Amino acid sequence: MTLNKYIIDQQVGYLLRKAYQRHLAIFQQNIGYSQLTSVQFTVLYTVNFLEGCSQKELVEKTAIDQATIRGIVDRLIKRELLIQSQDVIDKRKVKIHITSLGVELLEGATDQARLISEKTLDILNPAEQLALIHVLKKLSE
Repeated sequence: MTLNKYIIDQQVGYLLRKAYQRHLAIFQQNIGYSQLTSVQFTVLYTVNFLEGCSQKELVEKTAIDQATIRGIVDRLIKRELLIQSQDVIDKRKVKIHITSLGVELLEGATDQARLISEKTLDILNPAEQLALIHVLKKLSE
């Protein structure tokens, strides 16, 4: 039987999912007062970085699907961290912008995010950390 040759905890998908679950746990324990989820942080950071964008641009830059982005943006708007407005050039388009409250929250959360990345990788030596980042970038291309 070929099932005996397939060991789930040695498969790349399983291991990536377990590593991601570990990272998410570290994220939630350390994000602090902002109460952002990791994907909310990503969206807020990206909107700030792009200095305003469409949902389509947000999907492209974050690799988060359209339906999920819509829900995240709605929640961040309700928290007054993002706003939407009509595009000045093309009135059919909607642009998403970060609010001053969003910038303030993001500044503190970004410091925490750096710490979270360090904590996620702290079980690896510096060479392993570089190798992991290199391999993850290559896998995500």
